[in-house]
Amino acid sequence: MSAQERYSQLAGDRSQFLDMAVVASKLTLPYLIKGENENSNAVKLHTPWQSVGAKGVVTLASKLMLALLPASGSFFKLQVNDAEIDQFDPKIRSEMDLSFAKIERTIMEAISASDDRVTIHQALKHLVVGGNALIYMDKKKLKLFPLNRYVVDRDGSGNVIEIVTKEKISKKLAKNLFPDYKELKPNSVSNDEDSGNDDCNVFTHVTRENNRFVWYQEIDGKKLPKSEGKSPIETTPWLVLRWNTVDGEMYGRGRCEEFIGDLKSLEALSQALVEGSAVAAKVIFTVSPSSTTKPQTLAQAGNGAIVTGRPDDIQAITVGKTADFRTAYEMAMNLEKRLADAFLILQVRNSERTTAEEVRMSQLELEQSLGGLFSLLTVEFLVPYLNRKLSIAQKTGQIPRLPEKFVEPTITAGLNALGRGSDRESLVVFLQTLSQTMGPEVMLNYIVPEEVVKRFAASVGIDVLNLVKNAEMVAKQDQAKFEKAKQMELTKQTAAMMNSAQFDPTKNPNAPEVDGQNLPNQGQAGAPQAPPPGRQPPTPQ
Repeated sequence: MSAQERYSQLAGDRSQFLDMAVVASKLTLPYLIKGENENSNAVKLHTPWQSVGAKGVVTLASKLMLALLPASGSFFKLQVNDAEIDQFDPKIRSEMDLSFAKIERTIMEAISASDDRVTIHQALKHLVVGGNALIYMDKKKLKLFPLNRYVVDRDGSGNVIEIVTKEKISKKLAKNLFPDYKELKPNSVSNDEDSGNDDCNVFTHVTRENNRFVWYQEIDGKKLPKSEGKSPIETTPWLVLRWNTVDGEMYGRGRCEEFIGDLKSLEALSQALVEGSAVAAKVIFTVSPSSTTKPQTLAQAGNGAIVTGRPDDIQAITVGKTADFRTAYEMAMNLEKRLADAFLILQVRNSERTTAEEVRMSQLELEQSLGGLFSLLTVEFLVPYLNRKLSIAQKTGQIPRLPEKFVEPTITAGLNALGRGSDRESLVVFLQTLSQTMGPEVMLNYIVPEEVVKRFAASVGIDVLNLVKNAEMVAKQDQAKFEKAKQMELTKQTAAMMNSAQFDPTKNPNAPEVDGQNLPNQGQAGAPQAPPPGRQPPTPQ
């Protein structure tokens, strides 16, 4: 069976998901997802009557991208396997942590230098609207396949076992890249809808064989030369993403489908309000047939003009639907608020007493409502994305080879970031409760400051290596401060003694002259003191 035939066979299972994705796209971002045979250059896009859906999709996709790939910091961490960590000396582990941090920076710099975030943001918008997206990770860049350009088959556990993609390329480009394409002619089996155009369809067939994926490309049922490829499952370049999972279904369902009723209702109410407002804004005057004022005179009268007639003979037509419009408007505002909560659009309470803590807690509550989504994207996107990036960097020599037995990457973004945020909130509440009930001084007797600092750093994803002082360093610093304070106190005592009357030569002729840095009576007890220079010793009586 050719790839094109397999694509047509699997497209039947995809039709209901694609139809719903197209409907959701028309209510949010009409350009995002199109039908199977819709040409983007020929289809006139639908213009929604409201922009809440578009704003929600863009906002949610942006927040998801920042949660999965933070702009500052790394979304993963390399660490030694817990089972093998006891084999290394603490000093060696510290050096390994520094090397791991350098590798992490290298990977993140490579991601920042590429356009990965652009493609990933586009894929996340597809997930929010249609619930499905396919990313192919080349060595240099990412390629996104919308739902109308690929089909997929899974086993009973939800693992991908087959993928068929469909791409359009120019026939001239196909002839330049593949000279054998000159002999390929559309046959009776091929149902290429673009056979009369300048484009042709290229199908890529990906199958799973044991512990690896293999693929090839074909045009008109003929396999293209040098188009074969293969990769292990752990480092596969084919990332099939879903918004959520339903047992027995090959594709996911998007966030818009979960709230499609509110989107349709808001679309209808917005259309009614806009059209009704346009009708109400139209100004039409009626003139009584028995009026002395002619309609032509009224129509030609300028602003502020004086015409002959009675005001009762001329009236403006009013719609008189203000109460009905108010009901529709209040319902539209209610729907808009529900959709804003669904798409994590933060709406701050308009009040003089709104605090930053209230805004932060509202934002945290909205983010925690998508905990299940973060867990799915961590498994289906972040883990294979990181494995592929590490594999490419090791093959190209950007980073050294990492022994799989000792080193394991750990995802620190997504659901783990939400978990760390909850830990931080719990730690803050715990410390505040102790401080308020026991008092700050009593609390310090039971709390280890070093451990508190480490837990706060871990809750925000900051590595404390060479950043936070350990207990030994703090003890040395306190000892140095104590010695310095002791020396300053001794200096003050010496200065006070020197200024006393006992050591003032004007008040005590027998007072010895004392060096500014030495204490008085430096000699042994009872030893005679040398007279100061320039003075005669006293004559004994």
